[in-house]
Amino acid sequence: MRFLAALLLWLLTTMALAVAIPAVWTQWNVIGEDGYAGLAASAARDSRLQDAMAGELTTQVLALATDNGYSLNPGLAREVADAYTRNDGFPGQFAQANRIAHRWMFTGAVPSGNSTDEWLIDVAPMLSDPSFAATLGTLDLQVPPTLTVPITVDTPELQPGKLRWLATWGPWAAVGAAAITGVFALLTLAAARSRGKALTALGVSALLVGAAGWTGIEMGRRFVEAGLNRTTGDIRTVAEVMVAHAESSMHLWLNYTLLAGVGLVVIGALGAVLGSVLRRPSPSVGS
Repeated sequence: MRFLAALLLWLLTTMALAVAIPAVWTQWNVIGEDGYAGLAASAARDSRLQDAMAGELTTQVLALATDNGYSLNPGLAREVADAYTRNDGFPGQFAQANRIAHRWMFTGAVPSGNSTDEWLIDVAPMLSDPSFAATLGTLDLQVPPTLTVPITVDTPELQPGKLRWLATWGPWAAVGAAAITGVFALLTLAAARSRGKALTALGVSALLVGAAGWTGIEMGRRFVEAGLNRTTGDIRTVAEVMVAHAESSMHLWLNYTLLAGVGLVVIGALGAVLGSVLRRPSPSVGS
């Protein structure tokens, strides 16, 4: 009976861990605005994203100049954009620009002048960088307070605040899943006859969840591609790089899970062997 109870608790622990790892990662890196901005800053150090953003910023600054009756040298504009996206301040400014996209999706905050269902990123802070300002200043051309660029094509499936429910319940789900996992793990240890074998079993849980996570990411690639198909041009490259960095972050978390599993298996096996030795009766004197 005790074995069955321990087995049931182990299964519940494994299922809870399978929910907790992606829930905590998603809350930390996607739902939380600061985490999402941090992910964007990390991706902004990738040369592919830098090249794509340089191309988009060049397009925007040339369009801005044309709309105001000026002719700007495209080669010069691109040189300025390339230099800007490779300076140390770009990751922070790119992360800040991405916050407007995050708020649009998770809170419903709509930038002024946006009357469409497009997901937007504000590039005005980047074009206001001193390197651009110096170039634009020779034309007496001012960057508007907000200059948004569509991330996705206009579609009724994307609405402001579409993921507001995740912003509301995501933190509770992440904390709850982690707490339940911890409780079930402790109950598994309490119900097992051998603490060493129970630790080994919990290590196996972590190994199973880590391996399943890697498999799940691979299986989800087609859904990611469907989402990327909503983007075009340089912005698609930006989105692809951000998705790649998100996958890399998820893989890192899963690797930590696998390492924790290996550690628990080793500690559990050593504990089981030591416990068996300590429980072995000593040979009687003279036998």
